[in-house]
Amino acid sequence: MSVQRRYLTEQDCEVSQYIAGFWRQTAWQFNDSELQAYIENLLDIGVTTMDHGFVYQSEAQFGRVLKNAPSLRDRMEIIGKFGIRPIDYGDLGAHTINHYDNSADYLQQSVERSLTDLNVDHLDILLVHRPDYLMHAQSLAEGFARLKDQGKVRHFGVSNFSPSQFELLQSCCDMPLVTNQIEFSPLCLNPLNDGTLDQCQQIGMNPSYWSCLGGGRMLTGTHERDVRVRNSLRIVADELGAESLEQVIYAWVMRVPCGGLPILGSSNIERIKKAIGQAPVLINREQWYAILEASTGARVL
Repeated sequence: MSVQRRYLTEQDCEVSQYIAGFWRQTAWQFNDSELQAYIENLLDIGVTTMDHGFVYQSEAQFGRVLKNAPSLRDRMEIIGKFGIRPIDYGDLGAHTINHYDNSADYLQQSVERSLTDLNVDHLDILLVHRPDYLMHAQSLAEGFARLKDQGKVRHFGVSNFSPSQFELLQSCCDMPLVTNQIEFSPLCLNPLNDGTLDQCQQIGMNPSYWSCLGGGRMLTGTHERDVRVRNSLRIVADELGAESLEQVIYAWVMRVPCGGLPILGSSNIERIKKAIGQAPVLINREQWYAILEASTGARVL
């Protein structure tokens, strides 16, 4: 098994086709040795891109692993995020109310903290975690440029941005934004209709997808829609000889013209191997639309 490599933009910013998400790392309750073994297993199968965020509270333990095994750093790409300030998150958190902060000052502080906690000298990719309605795009773009000049961040992108928000920030940046990390799955169809995936195709950018399994609802949910989608996935899995329903779901989200990179959220390396599969499965047009119809509950007319 070897996961393929992809460029986020044309011939720039190479990452693994699947991204390892660490937003649930604290719930896994791994000790440092267990986390190191998990990371090494990911790297061995070619999942080299590691997705972190300040609010995940995952960076300090991950950094201890890198301090203990520094050679791992050269085998991976690290994604960081900034911009969400919850209360009770120490000196970088909010004082009285959760809010977004995409200011240049907070950008610099957040990156400095992430580098310290992760025990690295640079982030490969930094994403703006959520749109801040008080964001001054030119000021944020200037903050990006300073961090790049300092060698602390190599590439920049966004997460959960609408096409217009993406265009605003990109218009102020001298460098391309390399991705928009969005929620997309057979249970979250918004990107198909709000212009997000159209924009990715137009500018030649690979998005990355979080919650591709709908928070697990497609595998275990009891709502009528969940069951419809799961039954459709089973039919397609049988037709394709897929190793798991997850493999079909990931193939479905990657079938759109702009492609995209699924983020894996499991702590079970064997489950991840089954989700990726020994070989990729290719969904045809009718199979893709069958799953779409199961989600919407309506025939395509």
